[in-house]
Amino acid sequence: MDSKHQRVKLNDGHFMPVLGFGTYAPAEVPKDKALEATKLAIEVGFRHVDCAHIYNNEAQVGLAIRSKIADGSVKREDIFYTSKLWSNSHRPELVRPALERSLKNLQLDYVDLYLIHFPVSLKAMEKCKDAGLAKSIGVSNFNRRQLEMILNMPGLKYKPVCNQVECHPYLNQRKLLDFCKSKDIVLVAYSALGSHREEQWVDQNSPVLLKDPVLCALAKKYKRTPALIALRYQLQRGVVVLAKSYNEQRIRENMKVFEFQLTSEDMKAIDDLDRNIRYLTPVILADSPDYPFSDEY
Repeated sequence: MDSKHQRVKLNDGHFMPVLGFGTYAPAEVPKDKALEATKLAIEVGFRHVDCAHIYNNEAQVGLAIRSKIADGSVKREDIFYTSKLWSNSHRPELVRPALERSLKNLQLDYVDLYLIHFPVSLKAMEKCKDAGLAKSIGVSNFNRRQLEMILNMPGLKYKPVCNQVECHPYLNQRKLLDFCKSKDIVLVAYSALGSHREEQWVDQNSPVLLKDPVLCALAKKYKRTPALIALRYQLQRGVVVLAKSYNEQRIRENMKVFEFQLTSEDMKAIDDLDRNIRYLTPVILADSPDYPFSDEY
């Protein structure tokens, strides 16, 4: 666990860095912040960048990546870039144009991973992989039943390489993680530090994860921040984790997750914090028959 460029092998043979940089920001944050933050993230060592069409900042994030390639900091193949297909482009004939639109915004030839943002068909995604526009394809916000539906799909060509879901000590997704591991699907954690109150789908009454007494006590023990404890927890249980911040100090701080290790007792203490609290519940999609959060996991 000492290498800051540690990667996990995906079921299609590609590799994904275990620590990712999340680029989402609320609408009121100026878009050029995404440019500066992504450049800094690459400078301090992040090699996995997570974005999406719906974030409306792929042009800035793409510019940041290209500028770090241009100045010789990294090569394109050093960067693992994830984009996501939004819910308005799920009809098969809209999938490739949506990906091509993202690539045009990014000014990149391909993405490393293309995710279905919410549960839908995989067939058109497979064609994007065949065309070389996406190296790997995966899913986001799928529950076990929806994953099984895809895995049992007649003529499935490519198994999803990952399932990106909300995951943190208050919602540790143990059952879903075990299921994904059994199917050689990587679990990727978003909202790994809880979530910001200003985001539109966050329950304002939910507890603040990073103020949890157990995380704070462990932070004191290891002379780290509660955020680093929450990130380290995910890495040690085999979860790829996205750290989202536009704050320079915190972006630098998050790279220190490789500098220490939690004991099995500490891991157990964090496991015991699970209380099935979901910060992000997009009520706008709650009436959909594909709404993923009604099942147990």
